[in-house]
Amino acid sequence: MQRTILSSAIALISGLAVFTAVHAANDEPISPIKPPANINLGQAELGKKLYFDPRLSKSGFISCNSCHNLSMGGTDNIPTSIGDKWQQGPINSPTVLNSSLNLAQFWDGRAADLKEQAGGPIANPGEMAFTHTLAIDVLASIPGYVREFKQVFGKDKIDIDQVTTAIAEFEKTLVTPNSRFDQWLLGKKDALNPQELAGYALFKDSGCVACHNGEAVGGNSFQKMGLVEPYKGNMPDGRAAVTGNDADRFNFKVPTLRNVEMTYPYFHDGAANTLTEAVDVMGRLQLGKKFNKEENAKIVAFLKTLTGDQPNFQLPILPPSSDSTPRPQPFGK
Repeated sequence: MQRTILSSAIALISGLAVFTAVHAANDEPISPIKPPANINLGQAELGKKLYFDPRLSKSGFISCNSCHNLSMGGTDNIPTSIGDKWQQGPINSPTVLNSSLNLAQFWDGRAADLKEQAGGPIANPGEMAFTHTLAIDVLASIPGYVREFKQVFGKDKIDIDQVTTAIAEFEKTLVTPNSRFDQWLLGKKDALNPQELAGYALFKDSGCVACHNGEAVGGNSFQKMGLVEPYKGNMPDGRAAVTGNDADRFNFKVPTLRNVEMTYPYFHDGAANTLTEAVDVMGRLQLGKKFNKEENAKIVAFLKTLTGDQPNFQLPILPPSSDSTPRPQPFGK
């Protein structure tokens, strides 16, 4: 009887501890990242191959991973990406990590979801410089892909809808849970040191959480770059290019701050090389606040706690081209 009572008491205490941790997390403007769920494994495995396959580009050299390198925080760590024939891209490549949590894709939100986004770079003359038709011709000429597409989708012919569906399904797996900050949210109170905790308090009290909140610590709204002071860097039209509404000029999707330590340089034009610089600019332009050196260091320390478990998997072995597979044109016209 005593053992039963003791077991019940332990279970009750454990339950209360879990409830308290979850309740505490729910009271914060940032929520822990959850592991991916409801993933179609066949589509994701096929999508992983396509993500790494440079044959989806005209040059046969550029893949999704070229600009969204999964060894580098899902970015390329340069201000703007390098496209076909060494063209300079017009805007910084946002991280692909946790991109499934965004309200839309691209800085201007022109793609509603990952599936729509996946088809864009393939046909963009400044990026992979192919066409969807040519990309499908390449895939259809590779026996290994023909078999896998039929196995996964149950159709005899490959089409671009299947390609973008598979890539999007793989990208849904690229979430980064278990950051030290998530551990703290879930009750591990020694996961953060005093400087990091002070940085989080300052992050909240200064108003940063008005835009950087939720699971992705951003990615869920469009905001004007330069609310208090005008931004002096490169300023494309942003969201206005999609909506046609002049009120949306200089509005960009708020970037996620997850893994932000790894995703430098910062902003849509990649103009801020360090987190220290980015925090200073954001404070002045968006909040009208000049953080001193100590305050800035505290916020940076907090931001570094947002680095989660990085995607970890075996690199895919791509099926070999056949004799009839169109050859890439790395130097062609």
